[in-house]
Amino acid sequence: MTDTISTPETLPTVVIAGRPNVGKSTLFNRLVGRRQALVSDMPGVTRDRKEGEAHIRGRRIRIIDTAGLEEAAPETLFGRMRASSEMAVTQAHLVLFCIDARSGITPADAHFAQWLRRQNVPVLLVANKAEGRAGTEGAMEAYSLGLGTPLALSAEHGEGLSDLMGEIIDRVPKAPRVIERSRRGEEGEEEERPPGPLRLAIVGRPNAGKSTLLNCLLGEERMITGPEAGLTRDSISVDIEDEHGPIRLVDTAGMRRRARVEQHLERMSVSASIEALKMAEVVVLTIDATLGVHEQDLQLARLIEREGRACVLALNKWDAVEDRAATRQAIADRIETSMAQVRGISVVTFSALTGAGVHRLLPAVRHTHEVWNSRVTTGELNRWFEEALERHQPPLVDGRRLKLRYMTQAKSRPPTFILFGTRAELLPDSYKRYLVNGLRETFHMPGVPIRLQLRGTKNPYAE
Repeated sequence: MTDTISTPETLPTVVIAGRPNVGKSTLFNRLVGRRQALVSDMPGVTRDRKEGEAHIRGRRIRIIDTAGLEEAAPETLFGRMRASSEMAVTQAHLVLFCIDARSGITPADAHFAQWLRRQNVPVLLVANKAEGRAGTEGAMEAYSLGLGTPLALSAEHGEGLSDLMGEIIDRVPKAPRVIERSRRGEEGEEEERPPGPLRLAIVGRPNAGKSTLLNCLLGEERMITGPEAGLTRDSISVDIEDEHGPIRLVDTAGMRRRARVEQHLERMSVSASIEALKMAEVVVLTIDATLGVHEQDLQLARLIEREGRACVLALNKWDAVEDRAATRQAIADRIETSMAQVRGISVVTFSALTGAGVHRLLPAVRHTHEVWNSRVTTGELNRWFEEALERHQPPLVDGRRLKLRYMTQAKSRPPTFILFGTRAELLPDSYKRYLVNGLRETFHMPGVPIRLQLRGTKNPYAE
């Protein structure tokens, strides 16, 4: 972790806690106003703490969804999940302790309620799944937990949420107001950079070290890690800040070949990972350097390119690689040979476990983001274009040479150019590659997708 990384502004924090399958993630989604956490009838879906921002009565509140609290040895997966949830509770301004009102109070509820009473943290007891009169008896039974009057609601059906929001506002420190940003630019001006932090997604196959990398960047055990593959099930968003500004980091579930994605829950996890990739500006493709590049890594790289995202290649577990020069070259060559569009991609080697080399990652991300945002003036572009035509004139199509007239840059993010000319739409792929490679080399755009659109112009006297 570098010295320049810090946490973003502090918002009042509300933590949702409780045993597995009491509806914590459903309540989280209700409060943040969108389906951000995976929800399933299967217990234990949530493993890592998931953060979101809720706008309640015009105020900004940080909401944290946690893994279900259950008894387990510290070294086990469930023990590590419980430790992560307990750490979140200690950072809360308010804990929403959820029970299942239909099931009534269980020994696990009583055990963790007793633990909460010792934490010196404000607690609001939430009797969830109390739609209609289904949970009346369970809600009354909840008084025995010694956490005050339970608030009966149904997160799934939206019942009682208004009362809950009022209680939250009354019980947390005064929160910053929601500021509505105008997204409209000047007339005729494209809004190139939306407001907010740089959006960075960490993707890769299972067990490539994505969560360990995020923990290293944060300087804390934020994500559950371990030797088990597929620990991360949901896309987890965390805000950090470096010397250039805020960054929203998203750790994603490992993505395997579709044929191997069998369970419904894993399909949902992969869908969430793909959605996070599509919403990112820069994607860190994390590869286990000891295993080299697999076909699934190439599939992910192609998806990143198709979506027009900037990409940084992160070679993790570098401390375990013996012939480092040969390994680095072999991996970079495999990626570039398979995908000309990412030629010159930034490659960062490190060990997320020890932290060695991780400090180089965010500068590479910032540089790649800058290239992805780059623009070329029309004058510079067409001077280069004329020289490119002189060096290698357009080919003949149906016995006639294509007449290419001029180019403009339509937008950045990714750099997108429009080529105008008579019958330009007939331009062969080989000549398009020649132009794209020339743009990449001349205007210093390594490792980012470049789009070239063709616009034919008709001769008004042809008919």
